Amino acid sequence: MMGSLPAISARGLGKQYRLGEREPYGTLRDTLVRAVRAPARWRRADRSGAAPTVWALDDVSFDIGEGDVVGIIGRNGSGKSTLLRILSRITEPTRGTATVRGRVGSLLEVGTGFHPELTGRENVFVNGAMLGMRRHEILRRFDDIVGFAGVDRFIDTPVKRYSSGMQMRLAFAVAAHLEPHILLVDEVLAVGDAEFQRRCLGKMHDVSREGRTVLLVSHQMGQIRRLCRSVLWLDGGRLRAAGPTGETIHEYEAATLARDLAAGGSAFLGWDLGDGEHRLVDTTGPVRVRVHLAAHVAVTNGHFGLGLLGVDDEVIGGWAFEPLSFPAGTRSLTVELPSLPIRPGVYRWSMALFDGGNNLSGGRLLEKWTAVPDLALEARPLGHPQDAWAGILNLRGALTIDRQSQALPSAVEVR
Repeated sequence: MMGSLPAISARGLGKQYRLGEREPYGTLRDTLVRAVRAPARWRRADRSGAAPTVWALDDVSFDIGEGDVVGIIGRNGSGKSTLLRILSRITEPTRGTATVRGRVGSLLEVGTGFHPELTGRENVFVNGAMLGMRRHEILRRFDDIVGFAGVDRFIDTPVKRYSSGMQMRLAFAVAAHLEPHILLVDEVLAVGDAEFQRRCLGKMHDVSREGRTVLLVSHQMGQIRRLCRSVLWLDGGRLRAAGPTGETIHEYEAATLARDLAAGGSAFLGWDLGDGEHRLVDTTGPVRVRVHLAAHVAVTNGHFGLGLLGVDDEVIGGWAFEPLSFPAGTRSLTVELPSLPIRPGVYRWSMALFDGGNNLSGGRLLEKWTAVPDLALEARPLGHPQDAWAGILNLRGALTIDRQSQALPSAVEVR
């Protein structure tokens, strides 16, 4: 790749879909299926007229430099996955151009790039060959791929017998370990468990430190904040904003909140620690979390849930309050905790409000919010001085050493 040119350039990119039609792929099997279906589809179109169309992407332009780590955010249907499919050369744009300089590894839909009849081993070599790699290059990385994916026992089993989680793990391992210049990752990381997600994020961080380009689509803003230096915000198929991660996410979440309010629903307006602060220095004493809410409907027999999330969106703690009843209007909900003894770092609140029960009893979700800004815990570490052994709790310990009051047995008879 040439350092003077961007790794990815898009100019006036647009993708139009005709509703009711499937995106064509280039396999022989799909070509035959399309040939069989074509007459029937032609006859249907002849009777009903042209099918309506929708622009999944419309006039999108941007440049991404070599070695950049960029997040792509937006609501469902905003065009995020379509953009990655175009950059991966899975689909062609209707108009505009997309220039990608370098070898691309992509992890989009679960199973993308795998032939179901081939074994995991065979698929690894096929994918490597498609990336232009020689057999000895693939062999050199093969054990790392299988070990990362955790599919050692099943590597010679046809992929069609893999669970979706196994396919996703192997697909990510292949995409990340075969040294692409550009790594494209869609929301499919949500399929994995928390430990595998953590390893994936760590691997993407390693890839970025090696100077390779990463594009990550995610609805989990914690992942975007942790990994990405800049963000593209897609809204209704158009590029709404592009810029630094924190600033762009703040604009996106504010616009989402305003849209929800305009729609006449209930919305969380903000939060603080009871004094306007979002920074906590003393975690050993009482903690007050005050949430500001605009309820446009009365809540009867409702439920309010509050969760504390870590940097990888793992749940640190959660609290539920029910039944709740209050009239429509603007108000504050205050949760009091006796202490919050967790290690220093950046955390986020996640909250949800239901009417008429909770998520398990048929309640209606009024609003769900991952709060901004983050909660910053700046307490002094009280536990183990080494991060690897400190854990999540931040509690002071005390050790006493007593003289042995009774003589220890000199021998223990084992029968």
